[in-house]
Amino acid sequence: CDSRGATVIDLYYWPTPNGWKVSIALAELGLQHGRDWTLRPVDITRGGQFDPAFIAISPNNRMPAIVDHAPADGGEPLPVFESGAILLYLAEKHGKLLPTDLRGRKTTIEWLMWQMGGLGPMLGQNGHFLLYAPEPIPYAIERYGNEAKRLYSVLDGQLSRTGAYVAGAHYSIADIASFAWIRTHRAQGMNLDEYPALKRWYEAVYAREPVKTGLAVGEDLRRSSLDPQAREALFGQTRRAEGRRKGRD
Repeated sequence: CDSRGATVIDLYYWPTPNGWKVSIALAELGLQHGRDWTLRPVDITRGGQFDPAFIAISPNNRMPAIVDHAPADGGEPLPVFESGAILLYLAEKHGKLLPTDLRGRKTTIEWLMWQMGGLGPMLGQNGHFLLYAPEPIPYAIERYGNEAKRLYSVLDGQLSRTGAYVAGAHYSIADIASFAWIRTHRAQGMNLDEYPALKRWYEAVYAREPVKTGLAVGEDLRRSSLDPQAREALFGQTRRAEGRRKGRD
């Protein structure tokens, strides 16, 4: 809490892999819901990501985002969007989950960027065409399924080399970022038995109490199925963006 007794961080969140990254990181940093941070649900199945107030915090209209009401510079509340940027921000502010030595920091950031630019987007596409596309598209299913397998193999290879965590001997934000997406392996049609080093790592991370705490955040918010309104909110972004553009013309 700050000097006024208010929570320091607002977390704009929905329980998805990218949301889990931040809720897990908060738990790993020892920050407690209700004491140190407040949950601000962004119902992406009802278009909450398009609320102008939220877009002012997250211009890409994607959650998660945070607002830090006690930034290190002592200035005005500071919004941060993009899950990877949030992980870096929190790790640097609290001096945890990110090595301070040159090489360790470099490797951790490399694998964080690998997740942000590869693992997350490709698994997102794989899951979309497997689970949510209105009709099967064999080319897309094969393309993204093969890319998912390739990326799992890349991560498995890295974990075989380190023998411990993604960026080396120590648990870091690189592990949190990748774990949140590997958490969806069953829905992705992936079998962890085919990736022994990855499976060993996954089970070790999943056993961490802060990880369990982070995964439980907002668990009651999820819907078991997507109705037409949810599908429009989640997958009609192009039409919405076009409508906003035309409104400005």
